[in-house]
Amino acid sequence: MLTLKYLYEIYEKYQNDYDVKVQEFSIGNKPLNFNSRPAVLGVINLSTDSWYKNSICYTPEQAIRRGKVLTAQGADIVDIGSESTGVTAARVEDFKQKSQAIPVIKALSQENVLTSIETYYPEVARACLEAGANVINLTGGENSREIYQAVSEFDAGIIICYLQGKNPREIGEYKLTDDPVDFVYDYFAQEIETATKLGVKRIFIDPGMGFAYTNFDSKQKSIRIKYQIQTLLNSFRLRKLGFPVCNIVPTSLECFAEEFRSSQAFTAVLAILGKSDLLRTHEVSKVQGVLDTFSLF
Repeated sequence: MLTLKYLYEIYEKYQNDYDVKVQEFSIGNKPLNFNSRPAVLGVINLSTDSWYKNSICYTPEQAIRRGKVLTAQGADIVDIGSESTGVTAARVEDFKQKSQAIPVIKALSQENVLTSIETYYPEVARACLEAGANVINLTGGENSREIYQAVSEFDAGIIICYLQGKNPREIGEYKLTDDPVDFVYDYFAQEIETATKLGVKRIFIDPGMGFAYTNFDSKQKSIRIKYQIQTLLNSFRLRKLGFPVCNIVPTSLECFAEEFRSSQAFTAVLAILGKSDLLRTHEVSKVQGVLDTFSLF
């Protein structure tokens, strides 16, 4: 059972890390004050294979409209993905990702909507930055140096995701550990060193617990959501690296069933308690309500 005692035990063990400050910076012309309030990253899915059907946009017009709606609901940045990370999803090559995402990025940029592009292709990253994207959500480390270089040239931001594999389409079972934070800490330290040496200044680190690892399948979903919650509650320990922490706000189908859309409000509470600095969510209005409630105290 998740209890106040369980939360306090985490705090008591790592309390020296709890009040650590991270770098604050602007994305586009928007200052983000991570040390006082988390920012929100709303999701647009351009792939019809995406399992979260409520965030799928079937045309550029729908995507542009959703981007403006998410911003009005409180999203600080809108994250655009052209390829689902699901195991059975179709692979979307770089040229198609560009043709889908660039018209949306250009239109939203004209509307002063800040955008992030989820990709592991260097060609897609560079083309989207040229089109006006503000952040690269890097979902694969194979070509990270090339992407860091492009981000530096455009003075953009980057979300560095941890994953066990070359990219979300080439992963297997997730190696579970007793401590999810210590497991990824050294990886982020190394990537931050590489990125900053190449001139990248605006960095988020993401433990990457939203990817479709094979041992997080339907038979073991309770393992997945438990591990995600442990990661969320311990994320403040990653802030020692000096940069803000991005986390997906998980969805718990196994616990919420047909009310799964409401589960992101619950897990957002845990993400905030664990001091996530950027909350990636399909349900911006629900998460914004949670943030507003926390701000009362």
